[in-house]
Amino acid sequence: MKKEGFFWISYSDLMTSLFFVMLVLFVLTIGYLQYQRNATEKQLEKIQELQTAVQQLPSGYFEYQPQYKRFRLKEQIRFPLGKDEIPVTYRPYLIDVGRSIFKLIYTLNSNPDYRGLDIKYLIVVEGMASRDNYPYNFELSYKRALALYRLWQSHGISFDPAICEVQISGSGTKGIREYAGTEEYKNQQFLIHIIPKMGRITENE
Repeated sequence: MKKEGFFWISYSDLMTSLFFVMLVLFVLTIGYLQYQRNATEKQLEKIQELQTAVQQLPSGYFEYQPQYKRFRLKEQIRFPLGKDEIPVTYRPYLIDVGRSIFKLIYTLNSNPDYRGLDIKYLIVVEGMASRDNYPYNFELSYKRALALYRLWQSHGISFDPAICEVQISGSGTKGIREYAGTEEYKNQQFLIHIIPKMGRITENE
């Protein structure tokens, strides 16, 4: 009988210990989930702040189209049929466009509010072509975007790849087209996509 009584006392102690272990694990789990929730809310807030900041390009050069989540140049750029060389008359304007993008990226990068974040930026320079029966509009739209990028480089507008990646693309006569009929030529334009890529959030943020 004494051995049986000792067994039940030991069993009771074991169950009590297990209960406290489970209680501690439960508290730790709740605390961790709350921490994760706070971190997620904080990250979402930072992403929203950053997306708003990215839209602060000068309205004199850019028009933001929220329905498409993209920037369009305000000035209509027109090329001769089948040509990718940027006409001289547009070059000063396009150089200013590049400088304004450069300024925005490096202003954001030096902003103390985002200093603790692992943020990179992706700039997509997209060329578009008008439906004018030219057989190589897809290649042409890419070459026009590349011509814009090279124009920027020739005037010292060069993005640090450690901070900002630049991609050149051409959508030809596809994609979202705003104009048709007699205004089809207005689809011949540059689109600028600025995409922040957020990595981590440190605890002190």
